[in-house]
Amino acid sequence: MKLRKVTAIITAAVMMMSLAACGSSDKEGGSDGGSSSGGSINVISREEGSGTRGAFVELFGVEEEVNGEKVDNTTTDATVTNNTSVMLSTVAQDPNAIGYVSLGSLSDDVKAVKIDGAEATAENIESGTYKISRPFNVVTKDGLSEAAQDFLNFIMSSQGQEVVADEGYIPVETSTEYSASGLSGKVTVSGSSSVSPVMEKLSEAYKELNKDVEVEIQTSDSTTGVSNAIEGISDIGMASRELKDSETSEGVKATVIATDGIAVIVSNDNSVEELTSDQVKQIFTGETTSWDEVTK
Repeated sequence: MKLRKVTAIITAAVMMMSLAACGSSDKEGGSDGGSSSGGSINVISREEGSGTRGAFVELFGVEEEVNGEKVDNTTTDATVTNNTSVMLSTVAQDPNAIGYVSLGSLSDDVKAVKIDGAEATAENIESGTYKISRPFNVVTKDGLSEAAQDFLNFIMSSQGQEVVADEGYIPVETSTEYSASGLSGKVTVSGSSSVSPVMEKLSEAYKELNKDVEVEIQTSDSTTGVSNAIEGISDIGMASRELKDSETSEGVKATVIATDGIAVIVSNDNSVEELTSDQVKQIFTGETTSWDEVTK
């Protein structure tokens, strides 16, 4: 009887220790929705061809040149999302996640961390304090239709750039005034999911002045937008990066319509408020894999 009682006590003690260990493990992994300190970092990236990804890996040094070729060293453990909205929702729902989006696409569902002590704001980009920025380009070929050229004229006018500023981006300096053209027709625009939100606002403002012109916007990624402009599938391509030499050699040109920042984002449940550029690089190349390495 005594032996059975001792055995039962030992078994109960082992079970209690196991349960306590499981509870501790859950907290470290962030599965309880609390602080992610000590948990594994879940890297969320955009897909290849994304202008935001291209600019991000270049600006943070995640991309390097090897034998004359640019190599993207984003960790193979990264979860890949195919547009801005999916990036935002993925990071928002995961306390251990880190990702990046266009500054103009930020929402209250996520938190933009400071980089090298600077907040991600349009004012800080303009002053040069926040250095993680890139151009928003429209991509065109010679021989645009009258309607497409008129829409482009509106975008680059003071009225168009006022829309750009209202959406939280840095406008292009211009003194050109736009007057309604009285044209009719259809303009097709395709490409970057980062440029698309401001392009939607620009098209709405344009159509208020030109009710007989239809502007059709198809959202994908920068590379597709450039390719569509080259092939004549779209009148105007959208790219949230500079054009490559191989693209300009195909007869297209880029026109900057705004400057945008790239915000590094985490969940609102993540306690991290600030990172250095080097820390971001180390996280996205897979050198740093846990939040305790960042917060210690």
